[in-house]
Amino acid sequence: MYYVFYAFAWLITWLPLRVLYLLSDFCYVLLYYVVGYRKQVTRMNLAHSFPDKSEKERRTIERRFYRYFCDLFVETLKLMHMSEKQMNRRMKYVNGEVIAEQYARGRSVMLMTSHYGNWEWTSSFSQFYPDKPVYQVYRRLKNKGFDRFMYDLRTRFGARNIEKHDVLRAMVRLKRDGQLCMFGMLSDQTPSPANIHYWTEFLHQDTPVLTGTEQLARKFDYPVFYISVTRLKRGYYQCELIPIALEPKEMQEFEITERYSRMLEQVIERAPQYWLWTHKRWKHKREKSGNGTEKEKCL
Repeated sequence: MYYVFYAFAWLITWLPLRVLYLLSDFCYVLLYYVVGYRKQVTRMNLAHSFPDKSEKERRTIERRFYRYFCDLFVETLKLMHMSEKQMNRRMKYVNGEVIAEQYARGRSVMLMTSHYGNWEWTSSFSQFYPDKPVYQVYRRLKNKGFDRFMYDLRTRFGARNIEKHDVLRAMVRLKRDGQLCMFGMLSDQTPSPANIHYWTEFLHQDTPVLTGTEQLARKFDYPVFYISVTRLKRGYYQCELIPIALEPKEMQEFEITERYSRMLEQVIERAPQYWLWTHKRWKHKREKSGNGTEKEKCL
């Protein structure tokens, strides 16, 4: 199945995006109206996140999300043959000079990203600093073939992938060697029960939040930036780097995580159809145990 998929993807992605969007339109009808992929998860997430919106309004967001989800699929596949010139025309970066300012001070940088907009295309930022590696923290996929496929796509423009459990060791080594670099973290995922250290109210819900980026930033005193992606029109994006914490050691515990959560929340509320609603983001719930202490419940 993997080799059939790869051959199909390799062939069709030579086509221009305007043609691939016809495939996206077909996939939308199939995925939404026929298969109903994770539709119940999406509806539950939208209902809890936007309790003040009407059912009709949430259905509109739902349909727009699935349309964009299919666009994201073909745009990601297009990375197989997309040139730097094509990428730079479709993905514009704003405020990128803030990274150069930190490099001039001899400091590496932490980037907090999210499953919003085309997060796969943000790996192209690495081409602007060819001598300063960009490490994307990722979790290995179970299927070795698809894991390699995504690995190759995400390194097309010079970014490097590093597994989650290797991050700390790599950061120590790079700091020791005096190598300046960026570390990109997808920070809106659900932490495992053993890694829940902080809860916040996010989209009207009690939400456990990953704190790994903050912990590493405070440990190494690396400034933290939020990558805010805006979809300008079909196939065109703007990516802005917004400071979260320029002096992380001076921040209160969990303040960096809280700032990131508020920034992401504002972005989602402005245009909710571009966030990954099929993800079971709220599968952990806090409960009170018999002795009054808090515990997590996994749904």
